[in-house]
Amino acid sequence: MTTEEQLAALFRKLGARNPEAWARSQIKEGIPQLLRFLFLREAWKHIVPDRDHSWMEAHVRSAQERPNDPYSGVGQAIGRCLDAGIDKDDLGDIVRGAQAELLFSLCYLLEDPNLQEPEVENSSWALFEIDPDGRPRRHIGGLHESVLETDPTGREMRPRRNRA
Repeated sequence: MTTEEQLAALFRKLGARNPEAWARSQIKEGIPQLLRFLFLREAWKHIVPDRDHSWMEAHVRSAQERPNDPYSGVGQAIGRCLDAGIDKDDLGDIVRGAQAELLFSLCYLLEDPNLQEPEVENSSWALFEIDPDGRPRRHIGGLHESVLETDPTGREMRPRRNRA
């Protein structure tokens, strides 16, 4: 059996801020916090990193090389923004914020599909831990509640204090 201290050490190793709180909640409340943290940590890896502009250049280059491919409009729009003198950090903040909002919305959607049509209004889905045979074990819920606290910058999507 894993102790709270062992679990906190694992959370710390995996990069969680406030690992003791995550571990305490899992042990005392029975919430699968390790799985929640891991899902969100991996999801954040798909959001553009703060102040990393390499994704912009990659999109622009890809759009120049293959202007009719899916998503090439993104690179074309980024190129126009940069040509117009828009600051790369500002453009990154816009994209990063929109992506984080989408992550929150998708995590909330896992909890509440809010289907309006009477024919499907009782339909639902969820994220589950599975056993080695692929059978659901524990529900991994409330992900939307931890999206901001798992922001890799630690700012919970708040603006940088110093823009320089």
